[in-house]
Amino acid sequence: MTALSQATETPRHRERKPKEPLCLRASVARGGERLAAWLVVATFMGWLSPLSAQQLLERVVARVGGYAITLTDVNAALAFGVVEVPQGPTQVAEATQRLIDRQLALLEVARFAPPEPDMAAVGREMETMKERAGAGIDALMQATGLDDARLRDIARDTLRIQAYLNQRFGTTVQVSDEEVALYYRNHASEFQRNGMLIPYDEAEPVARQRAAAARRGAAILQWMSDLRQRVEVVEPRASGN
Repeated sequence: MTALSQATETPRHRERKPKEPLCLRASVARGGERLAAWLVVATFMGWLSPLSAQQLLERVVARVGGYAITLTDVNAALAFGVVEVPQGPTQVAEATQRLIDRQLALLEVARFAPPEPDMAAVGREMETMKERAGAGIDALMQATGLDDARLRDIARDTLRIQAYLNQRFGTTVQVSDEEVALYYRNHASEFQRNGMLIPYDEAEPVARQRAAAARRGAAILQWMSDLRQRVEVVEPRASGN
């Protein structure tokens, strides 16, 4: 089965949709800030030649605990802003890794079931995804096989992941004065004004906030690393198309 968010559905849901192709039912966060919101506005229409598009789009790029992630999933995740990866020659490879992380997170969400997100919040997340896709959304949805119901599932899973991370890691992390000062020293380029280093006393509130976010992110990344040790992740090599 090709489908990230099927892992988050209850067995009852799976019985209703036994092995329905997914084309990106779900996909996770950079630095732990939002495992499901690595967002970039990117389109993939035109990346592929007309003759080979279908073949390439359906190529499986990874399997996570038995669930397949296809090239369609990766491209749709980029186009709808589900993952944030800079454009470049490694964009697809990096996006694949983030979809792997997202699927691992969804497997954990299915185990511990955080509260369901408010439907209004799901609707807002879905509209944000559509806005990121831009004017080419109709062609994009046709090419990926997505519809509004599936976009709503993806938005729902994004919010479920956020809720789970907040529940597990908290929304704020306390850091010591020493950690704040260390962050300030090690990230001096972040505290510049007109080419000059901003004095520590002035920069301290922002440095504290970023140091806390960095610690939370490190904890989430370690958690993701542990998940990769517990769940089988297979990345088939491209067959040389």
